[in-house]
Amino acid sequence: MPERLAPQAMGRNLPRRGSADAGGPGLAPFDRVIALHGPALLRFCVAQVGPDRGEDVFQEAMLSALRAYDRLRDPASVRSWLFSIAARKALDAHRDRARSPEPVADLEPPGVTDDPAAGDDGVWAHVRRLPDKQRHAVTLRYLGDLSHREIGVVMHTSEAAARRNVFEGLARLRALLGLDFTRAADPAHGSHVLAADRVPRT
Repeated sequence: MPERLAPQAMGRNLPRRGSADAGGPGLAPFDRVIALHGPALLRFCVAQVGPDRGEDVFQEAMLSALRAYDRLRDPASVRSWLFSIAARKALDAHRDRARSPEPVADLEPPGVTDDPAAGDDGVWAHVRRLPDKQRHAVTLRYLGDLSHREIGVVMHTSEAAARRNVFEGLARLRALLGLDFTRAADPAHGSHVLAADRVPRT
């Protein structure tokens, strides 16, 4: 298994490609981009595929991003571009797992997770069980702190469809868990978290 790295260390330990790691015209150095967006990307990867594979998916995504960074045309789109790559890598990981299912004995009991992104008592374990589009949209919104427009860019869909996927994902979680969800500020990470309060079932 590859050595696991913190997001801040990732940029310093990626292979160097001469001037390419400095980016193209108008692009910030890649290690600076990773220092800025890496923590949210790592939380996204962990929430998507679980704590056992999240860091590996994160590293694969960042290596792919480094190889293509000098071809990024719009510096303002770097965040949604990075999340697009991470989302593809997470989807690849889900497909790989579906082709090679783990033995039942190795699976965690439902609702139990060591996911560092899951600050709501297993909520993110249930998010990982949502349909693909809803899972991506909810995770991008609450861990990536992306707008609905940016989610649409990442998922190659419209802003309205992104908004609908977030809404339907939250509605499914609300019906399943009897929870009401809000988008609460998370000062520790400089973004937002999926905050849940228990509500009566109707």
